[in-house]
This record gives sequence, C-alpha cells and structure tokens, in this order.
Amino acid sequence: MSEHVATIYWKRTSADFSYATYNREHTWRFDNGVEVAASATLAFKGSPACVDPEEAFVASLSSCHMLTFLAIASRKNLVVDAYHDDAAGYLEKSDAGKLWIARVTLRPSVTFQGPPPSADALDSLHDAAHHNCFLANSVKTEVTVEPR
Repeated sequence: MSEHVATIYWKRTSADFSYATYNREHTWRFDNGVEVAASATLAFKGSPACVDPEEAFVASLSSCHMLTFLAIASRKNLVVDAYHDDAAGYLEKSDAGKLWIARVTLRPSVTFQGPPPSADALDSLHDAAHHNCFLANSVKTEVTVEPR
C-alpha cells in the first residue's frame, strides 16, 4: 500500500573505535528533508542532546495513537482542541535475556470543544484508536492507554 523510508548516516569522529569512546551521534534523514540528530540512549554512551531510538519508538506509538484518535473523533463529529500525551516506554530483559521495549504506556489528555464525551465514550474512542493504530498493530510490545 505504501512505502516509508529513512536514511541513517553515521561517521566515526573518535580517534579510535573502542566501545568506550566511539561516537554514537548520527543523523536520521527523511524523504521530506527533515533531519533529526540521533544517538544511543544515555545508558549506552549516547548524547543527551539527541533523540535516541527508544524515545523515537515511544513517540512513534504515541503519535500514531493520537493521529488515529483524531481521525476517529473527527468522523464522529467531535471537535478536539488539544491533545497531550505523557507516554513512557520501559526497557526490560526478555525471558531469553534480550533487552527490548516490553511495554509502552500512553497517558493522553484530550480537550474537546463543547462538552466532552462521557468517560465510557472516551475509553471507546481510545480503544478504537489503539486497535486501528498501524504501529501498535506492528509491534509485539504491550501498549496500554491510560486516559487522564
């Protein structure tokens, strides 16, 4: 149906290539010309000035959920004025001893124009968004939604 591409570019800037000293900073380039400074997470000697893949993974799941939520709300003639999510991902060891983002918790807060839907209706909107989110359907990570 569609193809989505990114170009990742890294070049060594350190004098040597030992695990302790090689640089982790690299660039993500997207087809629209946007570039993102990326690096490993701090725990793996990354730069705090850059986005790390784990953060990007969490942001992608949150963004996909939000965009799906907005589409569903729009089709139901609900007007959303603001959407905020404090999403968090948790790096854990699998039963096989491999590190992975085992779970992501989305904590969206939505402001509607006019009276908001009931708590049950809001839960239904988030449930539909979760089950229709392309990315949530693409990963084995447990994704939970805790509306605020």
